[in-house]
Amino acid sequence: IMIRMVQRLPELGGAFIQMEDEIGSISSVIGAAWAGAKATTATSGPGLSLMVEAIGYAVITETPCLIVDVQRAGPSTGQATRPAQGDMMMVKWAAHGDNEIVALSPWSVQEMYDLTVRAFNFAERFRVPVFLLADEAVGHLRETLVIKEEVEIFDRVKIPGKPPFGTEEINGVPPMPAFGEGANLLVTGSTHDPWGFRKTQDSAIQARLTERLIRKVRDFKLEVVETDPHLLDDAEIGVVAYGFTARAALAAVKILRNQGVKAGLLRLVSIWPFADGAITGLGKRCRKIFVPEMNRGQIAGEMTKYTSTPVIPLPKTNGEVIEPAEIVEGIRRNL
Repeated sequence: IMIRMVQRLPELGGAFIQMEDEIGSISSVIGAAWAGAKATTATSGPGLSLMVEAIGYAVITETPCLIVDVQRAGPSTGQATRPAQGDMMMVKWAAHGDNEIVALSPWSVQEMYDLTVRAFNFAERFRVPVFLLADEAVGHLRETLVIKEEVEIFDRVKIPGKPPFGTEEINGVPPMPAFGEGANLLVTGSTHDPWGFRKTQDSAIQARLTERLIRKVRDFKLEVVETDPHLLDDAEIGVVAYGFTARAALAAVKILRNQGVKAGLLRLVSIWPFADGAITGLGKRCRKIFVPEMNRGQIAGEMTKYTSTPVIPLPKTNGEVIEPAEIVEGIRRNL
């Protein structure tokens, strides 16, 4: 990502800046957003860990930004060049305090492109940090990419004279001016009123602010939530997967079908907000649900909140991708 951005952004009137570390990178992204730019940074697990405080600042200041997380095996430095999907819960709670973010999970080169566009749109639409959760396997894929001649772009809402940090609606997204455009901006990580003034001792303002930060995304989650079903019409065995692992899961489902097992796949394209309705529906259709993940069952655990159908994790955390045969074996072992 870095090498390509160095080459491409200046050609389009953009700027690439290499900072001293990930803390500087995410802080610069936040500053660029408040200067009126669409801004992004790319990292993996340890770098994401360093960004956490600033991500919380982006949440409370309602700063639109995109963070590309190409996941690798951890914890800590772990296996720096091996694939994993261990950051699912980290990005969900990538700041202390209550908040709501958006996270998407591409499974191909094409989706790395397509979901990047959508991620920027969601960031601007909801004024939140958005995560693109790739992994080392997707990050090293070489596939045909179709660059669309036209893409839908959500333009930042700017309404002079309106408060930049509050709305009459409890789930509203306020307009966002930029520095240098004449607005008297106060941008603080402390509890603040709709005009940005610090109100750290006002319990009513704190309660309303945190509720709105959550509900501005959660109340409109159907705009974000996306799933990709395969062979589910008559499925008795469900498989839920995302990212690169979903490619192996689809192959496994087809193998099982050829063996007489009525299996189907529900691929999660969006991770957060969670596709709880789709999981509930899948549970009503299937007698068991299997979840292959390159972690110890992070999404499998989340799913148990939304279905009473048995959810069976198929974890793999040795720094290798999950093979279709491993999924087939895991399902057959637990039929």
